[in-house]
Amino acid sequence: MELQTAFGYEENMTKLTVISRLPAPVILKEKRHFELCWCMKEKALGWSSRVEVISGGPRGKPKKIRRKCATSAPYLASRYESHGTNHQRTTDRTTGARNTNTGRASPPQTQAGPAPPHPYILALDIGTSSVRALLFDSAGSAVPHVLAQHSYTLTTSGEGEVSIDAGMLVDLVARTIDETLAAAGPLASQIGAVATDTFWHSLMGVDASGHPVMPLLTWEDTRPHSAAAELRAQLDEAAIHARTGALLHASYWPAKLRWLSTNQPQLFQRTTQWLSFGEYLHRRLLGRSVCSLSMASGTGMLVTRNRTWDMHLQEVLGVRAEQLPPLGDLKDSVKGLKPEFASRWPALRDVPWFPAIGDGAAANVGSGCATAENWALTIGTSSAIRVIISPESIVPSGGLWLYLLDARRGLLGGALSEGGNVLAWLEATLKLPPLAEADSLVATLPPDGHGLTVLPFISGERSPGWHDEARMAVTGLRSSTSPADLLRACLEALAYQLGAVYDQLNTTLEQQEIVPTLIGSGGAMLSSPVLQAIIAATLNTPIYPLLEREASARGVALLALEALGIVPDVTRVPVELAAPVLPEEAHLAIYKQAAERQRRLYRLLLGR
Repeated sequence: MELQTAFGYEENMTKLTVISRLPAPVILKEKRHFELCWCMKEKALGWSSRVEVISGGPRGKPKKIRRKCATSAPYLASRYESHGTNHQRTTDRTTGARNTNTGRASPPQTQAGPAPPHPYILALDIGTSSVRALLFDSAGSAVPHVLAQHSYTLTTSGEGEVSIDAGMLVDLVARTIDETLAAAGPLASQIGAVATDTFWHSLMGVDASGHPVMPLLTWEDTRPHSAAAELRAQLDEAAIHARTGALLHASYWPAKLRWLSTNQPQLFQRTTQWLSFGEYLHRRLLGRSVCSLSMASGTGMLVTRNRTWDMHLQEVLGVRAEQLPPLGDLKDSVKGLKPEFASRWPALRDVPWFPAIGDGAAANVGSGCATAENWALTIGTSSAIRVIISPESIVPSGGLWLYLLDARRGLLGGALSEGGNVLAWLEATLKLPPLAEADSLVATLPPDGHGLTVLPFISGERSPGWHDEARMAVTGLRSSTSPADLLRACLEALAYQLGAVYDQLNTTLEQQEIVPTLIGSGGAMLSSPVLQAIIAATLNTPIYPLLEREASARGVALLALEALGIVPDVTRVPVELAAPVLPEEAHLAIYKQAAERQRRLYRLLLGR
């Protein structure tokens, strides 16, 4: 017998059958979160437009939902085999409804030209701890064994610096390209485009010759926190948040630029143009670049609804319009490598290089979260929950941001500054094994049995409270506290912070009657079944772990294929998911009480 998680089915339908994630009919007496899916016998039957759904809301909040769905646009297919009480995943496929929202984009710089009939895409994934290069085929599948990856270390200091030499990072990207092309062999001649994703919010200045005048500042650099406070006192932050989708915080460009103008005025004056790393990379390799709307929206200086740089912020910060990079959309590619790189990579000499986009936006697409019903929950170096929506339809609440994927698709979410970075710090400091191995150490510990309360702000705080000056705090330490206790406490602390973001997203999108499916991705998330279970219980919703390990690289490759016209719509590309991690009923109340204890400590130390 095969079952789909469901609220009803069309074939021989005489009544509305409600089926939970367990293969047994249930009555909605409990205030639990149920998802809009569909039922199947031999195959997915799709929605009936007659079906009306009444369900419990997220995290125990009663919510009545009535939705009509086209049978041609199924929401989620998660097929299971039932043998008594044991359930084994056979396949999972996620698709979503077509996004028809449109928006205005800046005039294109260079439109992508014709590609080979079935081209491969070289995807560059540039994170804050490593650089990867992978090859994807025209269906969006990674080519086995064609991968290069190099880790690097950021420059840090006690004052809050977190930076990197941009030239060194370009050299590292070039080396990964060398190795990936070598691994690709004859397939390299069939590469039709290069697609890039990179970390959001980075900032660097270049002089008139295009040479850096400073290191590349990352989002983790908290030195501008006093400049952010100064801007908050000077400006109407709520109005700026509504215009740009971003708050005045050390991670964004306004605070960084104010800090640089105050603390390094000569450097500020020498700068001809301000760039993020994606633009600088393309200028080094191709001689010119386009700043995608995706990257621009992550600076905190783009008016998201107009798709233009914010003139008021330019005036306040003393930045001229020509000092900001030219804007473009995803299809606005650049061709023609500089001679030194054209001879080094002849296969890439004349292919289009699409503008870099934010790694979070790419991860949504690569994990099957390109519609409003599927939400991406990513834990890599940092953590985030994100949903793709129309940028015209929403104003972000105080703890959330609104960025752009492109001119017609927005990205609403909240990001924590903590994630794998906290776990890496614990590993180095407490001499713990890597998370995948340490998971067994914490799996046997009871939920919140350590008695610790942790504020995990090792790199300041972003969502939900945006205290850039916040620091990590641990209370409740005893002589019996073990390294495993601390690791478990930090895993739980991450989950509680993600729970706050999840609540804000549900509140913001409540009127849109969305019952979300959470798809988990990112190295830290996928390395720890314990972390997955903690988050599922804290949020009181199932988590679907992504089987694809390289969500950002896959996402940016799919967007390149969409731009080339090879993939008609990225929302229709299936994604493989593991069996859902279900909330453990016995743990719900425990985590709820522990999260409240964390909130009390938060208010005590940070005030709000």
